[in-house]
This record gives sequence, structure tokens and C-alpha cells, in this order.
Amino acid sequence: MMDMQSTLLLAGSILLLTGSVHSVLGEILIFRHLRPDGIVPSCGASPLRERHIRILWATWHLATVLGWAFAGILFKLASKSADDPLDAFVLASVVIAYAVGGLLVLIATKGRHPGWIALLAVAALALTALGG
Repeated sequence: MMDMQSTLLLAGSILLLTGSVHSVLGEILIFRHLRPDGIVPSCGASPLRERHIRILWATWHLATVLGWAFAGILFKLASKSADDPLDAFVLASVVIAYAVGGLLVLIATKGRHPGWIALLAVAALALTALGG
């Protein structure tokens, strides 16, 4: 059985890796086809207009940035003692956010997008660290 510190370090590491893979594969598989030049894609793809593609690109990478932020939070929690009630609240929030996110991806993609696995793994590890 892993201790709380190891569990949270693993969950944070999963988030760093998942975020990196998410951004890189999104650029390779989706956004490079919508970018004639520059960093921000600007080609509309029916039925989406240029402005829709731009915000989808920003939101795509925002998910990565937020995942990395959560990783930082989990790394910080792994370095602390487990007796702070605020830490339990933060961990419970992580469990709920990643469990719901994982279920959304699972349902929306009928299990074809592997992101649900990483999201639910983070939720399970945070729940384990919480003592649940």
C-alpha cells in the first residue's frame, strides 16, 4: 500500500504527463491542420468559424495548464502533514473534479478517448490519499 505522499506524487505526475501528451497530440492531430502560419490556428473548419477555432485552441491548452496547476497543488500537499482540514477540502475537490471530468470524457467519447483513464486514476489516487 502506498503512503499519502507517494499517492499524491503519482497523481501529480500523471497530471503532468497527461497534460503534456494532451497538448502535443492536440497540436499534431488537430490544430496543425488548421494553422496556415503563426502559433494560433486561424482556419475555420465548417461549421466552425475562425473565432471558434481560436477559442477551441486556447481552451485545449488551458486544460493542460489547469492540469499542471493541479499537479503543483498535489505535489505541495504531498510535502505536508495530513492534519490540515483545508488540505482535506482541497483533496476532496480534486476527487470530485477529476471523477466528474473522467466520467464526462468516458461518456462523451464512449470510452474511445483514453483521457478518462488518467482523469479517473487521479481521482482514485486523491481519494486514496484522502483516506477514502
